Amino acid sequence: MQFMRVTSAVALFLLFGTIGPAYAQRDRQNEKQGKAEKQQGRQQKATPPAAQQQRSQGQAQQPQQRQSAQRPQQQRAQQTQQQRPQQQRVQQTQQPQQRQSAQQPQQQRAQETQQQRPQQQQAQPYQQTRQQQQPQRTRQQAVAWQQQRGWQQQGAWQGGSTWQQGRARQWEREHRTWVQRGGYGGYYIPQATFGLYFGRQHFFRLRSLPTFYMGYPRFSYGGFSFLLLDPWPEYWEENWYDADDVYVDYDDGYYLYNRRYPSVRLSITVVM
Repeated sequence: MQFMRVTSAVALFLLFGTIGPAYAQRDRQNEKQGKAEKQQGRQQKATPPAAQQQRSQGQAQQPQQRQSAQRPQQQRAQQTQQQRPQQQRVQQTQQPQQRQSAQQPQQQRAQETQQQRPQQQQAQPYQQTRQQQQPQRTRQQAVAWQQQRGWQQQGAWQGGSTWQQGRARQWEREHRTWVQRGGYGGYYIPQATFGLYFGRQHFFRLRSLPTFYMGYPRFSYGGFSFLLLDPWPEYWEENWYDADDVYVDYDDGYYLYNRRYPSVRLSITVVM
């Protein structure tokens, strides 16, 4: 009995001796696992999840994007600042050019007006300046020259009795200027009256067929009567007196001009 008790006690001792260290090792392992789990939990807490990482990455990228978005704006601002002086220079260079181009028409107009003034002055009754040089002649002297037919010199036309006889055959040969006739010896129209009714700016039409006086066609205009001392050119129409505009001008004597044939002038004299 004692032997059985001893053996059972030894068995129990051995059993508890083997079980105790086993449980102790399990407890140690559990503690290690717990510590490892705690460390993992801490690490998990310390390291953000993927969403947090993405947010952090997005937040980190936003300033970069802002900077990248701001860069073109800054570059544009710099370009505009760089272009402004260039544009200002271009505008500064263009403004004088535009002013010059705007002034050029004005200058041209001024030059044209200056050029036209002497022409206008010349266009003013040219005959006025010519008439200032004309000699003074009394009515009695003019009447005496007319009665003597002082214009019939140097083979001048001797006149006729009908209008058809007044047409020239070769006008270039038949007509005579006042220089060829020895000068104008008839009556002179007063200066003031001549400027009002005569000259190239005062044209008119004879309208009616001229009548004959002293063997020459006679017409009236401006309060005076005139004798046509040259035959009219053969290439004029027979009714030119009614169809063509004419005017009386002075050049060392009075002439009748036809505006349709400006190079032709017919010698005339004032009838007293």
